[in-house]
Amino acid sequence: MKHARWQILLGSSLVALSALFYSLHYVIFKDAHHIFIYLLGDIAFVPIEVLLVTMIIHKLLEEKEKKAKLEKLNMVIEMFFSEAGTKILAYFSDFDPKLNNIRNELIVTGNWADNDFTNLKKRLKGYNYTVDIRKIDLEKLRNYLTDQRGLFLRLLENPVMLEHEAFTELLRAMFHLTEELANRDDTTTLPDTDYEHLGGDIKRVYGLLVKEWLEYMRYLKNNYPYLFSLAMRTNPFDRTASPIIR
Repeated sequence: MKHARWQILLGSSLVALSALFYSLHYVIFKDAHHIFIYLLGDIAFVPIEVLLVTMIIHKLLEEKEKKAKLEKLNMVIEMFFSEAGTKILAYFSDFDPKLNNIRNELIVTGNWADNDFTNLKKRLKGYNYTVDIRKIDLEKLRNYLTDQRGLFLRLLENPVMLEHEAFTELLRAMFHLTEELANRDDTTTLPDTDYEHLGGDIKRVYGLLVKEWLEYMRYLKNNYPYLFSLAMRTNPFDRTASPIIR
């Protein structure tokens, strides 16, 4: 309410000041003809001024702000994959019994274009991200995810995450899996029903990880060739991957 009153007061003051100057002009020059000519000209320019300010300048500023937010967002995603995401993805993919059906398609190279990422993402929509939970060392996974829980929480609390719903969904799924495992004292004597439940949680994380990893690789390819080079050499799906350049 106070803000609205302040705006009304400012607007009224500006109109009164303008009327004062027009009156002063008439008192000095006694020429209402020129006053109305310039007044009409100024009013005629108002729609063009609105166009320039609200549609062009505002749009440019909005695009600049959006680009800055996107840059911050991708820095956060890069931190996630560097600290934990790539390692977790490599671990889950090792226990994917059908991975060989798509492994070669996930070997991203420097020759890829945007269409290659888009087409692969479409093809993977029908892929069943199954993980053989019986072969996973759940205690080892629990300890690792628990150690990374602080990272997941910091990322979830970062306000820039509001701009990326898909990645936020991945973080929630990751945090949920961490909590599920952390609340089990012994992961070696679980009933079949619990294995099935945890398998569903792992499957959810695995599928979301692959999708976000592809977008992460696309971003590096288009913006940071030197980071993309390392990401290619540490590709979690490439059994021959090595950070060492030979």
